[in-house]
Amino acid sequence: MLGKTLADMQREVDAYISQFKEGYFSPLALMARLTEEAGELAREVNHHYGPKPKKPDEPDSSIEMELGDLLFILICFANSLGIDLTEAHDKVMAKFSTRDKDRWTRIEQPAE
Repeated sequence: MLGKTLADMQREVDAYISQFKEGYFSPLALMARLTEEAGELAREVNHHYGPKPKKPDEPDSSIEMELGDLLFILICFANSLGIDLTEAHDKVMAKFSTRDKDRWTRIEQPAE
């Protein structure tokens, strides 16, 4: 079985949010939530790869869960603004494929 597509995830989040009268937060509130979640991810990365160990009383979390939280908020943001994330991804990849095509050193492919 194939994994979920971005469209599947957008529909799943929309079904979840649609069951509540409050619906999606405003774009400004979502931006604040996105920033908050990015900070929590940064904290986890610092605990795992940086010099700052967790305090004994700090709750358990993981980079995986923090990335999941960020993805959820990003999907909420896109849904609230009617943005198809698959289309957004395709546009960004096209931009990078053209604008940055010669920016980085490519890995040599073995001769066949």
